[in-house]
Amino acid sequence: MQRILVTGGAGKVATLLRSGIARPGRILRLLDIREPAALADAGDEETVIGSLTDPAVLADAVQGVDAIVHLGGQSRESDARDVLEANMYGTYLLFEAARAAGVTRVVLASSNHAAGFHIRGDEPLAADLPGRPDTLYGWSKVAMEACGQLYHDRFGMDVICLRIGLWFPKPPGVRGLALWLSPADGNRLVEACLSAPSPGFRLVWGISRNTRRWWSLQEGEALGYFPKDDAEDFAAELIATHGEPAFDTDPVLTRVGGQWCDVPLGNSY
Repeated sequence: MQRILVTGGAGKVATLLRSGIARPGRILRLLDIREPAALADAGDEETVIGSLTDPAVLADAVQGVDAIVHLGGQSRESDARDVLEANMYGTYLLFEAARAAGVTRVVLASSNHAAGFHIRGDEPLAADLPGRPDTLYGWSKVAMEACGQLYHDRFGMDVICLRIGLWFPKPPGVRGLALWLSPADGNRLVEACLSAPSPGFRLVWGISRNTRRWWSLQEGEALGYFPKDDAEDFAAELIATHGEPAFDTDPVLTRVGGQWCDVPLGNSY
């Protein structure tokens, strides 16, 4: 992969990712509505300033790229018009621009909130659970996954949807003991998605090798993703601050979407 388009290139996740997937001879083309911050250890980068909902911007952004890592859009719960336009419509326009330009691989940042109302079971939850969104934001992620399935089935594009847990430098709270995705494992996950031969359409959980995980790693391993980090390294600190987590009884810890299952729909969160 010589040139990769990263949408949402100025965002939090892209900032964690950019240096980790830099390679000699590889160019990252960053698309966002604002200028990405400069990183001292980033590789060769290009910048496109513009919106996912502007077809002309997208037509320019996808020219000459080998793959797309789609991180852009509305990243939180918001009103229906916002999530419809930024996530659903923007994702459709991106896939259509990619198809027209001959781009054949998209790594799509979905979310655990696409499956938020699924409940912890006795066995690890498979990554290809049917959508059960917990919010309008989660609903938009289910729609984004379905758009990827459509463009795979219609046009043969390779599309890998990452149902991301908590992608942070450190686990944010005791929920992170199960759901954390470390920056280094996030890099490994995206790189595996970019390099896997002919993956077709896939759904994969975006988590690290956490001792307390209750989501499956099998689907990621089938692509070559073998996470190394474990949120348990932070357990003593988190439990001292927040108390021992009740992963069997607390609905925040037994539902995939946690507390998002209870927030008012359409309110910023």
